[in-house]
Amino acid sequence: QVQLVESGGGSVQAGGSLRLSCAAFGVTYIIDCMGWFRQAPGKARERVASIDSDGSTSYADSVKGRFTISQDNAKNTLYLQMNSLKPGDTAMYHCAEGPSAGGYCRWRYWGQGTQVTVSS
Repeated sequence: QVQLVESGGGSVQAGGSLRLSCAAFGVTYIIDCMGWFRQAPGKARERVASIDSDGSTSYADSVKGRFTISQDNAKNTLYLQMNSLKPGDTAMYHCAEGPSAGGYCRWRYWGQGTQVTVSS
């Protein structure tokens, strides 16, 4: 059973930075896709960034140029460096993992999330 555990959330002022981590446990295969999602109260879940096994990355338009996704394959750990944070970035952030099929990531396992709060 794969378990994803996020950490690194917190409260910061606008313009500040945070680095989220997601450790994957119980993985016995090469991971195709890993990603970060967020959900604010009353809003739909949004994909923030994703990375595939060859290192290709993808970002939501709202975070391009501010957030950077990366991974340490040796540690089975995913990161999200978040700079120039805005109040609109306030949300619960979840990491996810899944296989690739038909050129798309099929998100399978999810972490419990870590809260990010940005004050103005």
